Amino acid sequence: MFTQSEENYLKAIFHLQQDADGGVSTSSISEVLKTKSASVTEMVKKLSEKKLVDYQKYYGVHLTEVGKTHALNIVRKHRLWECFLVERLNFNWDEVHDVAEQLEHIKSAKLVEELDKLLGRPSYDPHGDPIPDANGNLPKTSRKKLCQLNVGDQGVCKGFKDNSPSFLQFLAKQNISLGTEIDVLDVEPFDESMKIRVDKKEVTLSKVATDNIFV
Repeated sequence: MFTQSEENYLKAIFHLQQDADGGVSTSSISEVLKTKSASVTEMVKKLSEKKLVDYQKYYGVHLTEVGKTHALNIVRKHRLWECFLVERLNFNWDEVHDVAEQLEHIKSAKLVEELDKLLGRPSYDPHGDPIPDANGNLPKTSRKKLCQLNVGDQGVCKGFKDNSPSFLQFLAKQNISLGTEIDVLDVEPFDESMKIRVDKKEVTLSKVATDNIFV
């Protein structure tokens, strides 16, 4: 059994590892969890003592296999709860993250299994993120960032790196959601902003936006 704080750290390290070439820095963990560096260092040492992470100063933090297993379980619960909130309780996709953050700490394995069964064992959450199965296996997915496409390329929206309510609300204004077909019309060399076509409408997106959309 782990504390809620320990689970938050494991999940944060898991997500940060997806984009890290090496170990995850304590400063990046501090930024994500909005806590002091000293507190992060103390918690990382505690997780290391429990064999959940490997940590070496200047080399960053890595989840051990045991730590990864626990992190995937937390991610699984979070994404299943997001599905439940959207599909069964009529939440909007920009409303579910904070609620799921609370529900992900429920310990009952039976509840999670029944929730998964009730939802028809979904592979992806409302934001297009893959849901680990009960054994921690993630469905295979092939996707790239919208900013990696070239003029003339076409893509279908598969998910988002940024799931914050503000970004999801911005996307809704642009009529961009999962499954939206996107045509790349132009890329501005100066700031890498991109002109795209969505539902016969031309939209210009900043590099910040295209860097957070998966196709």
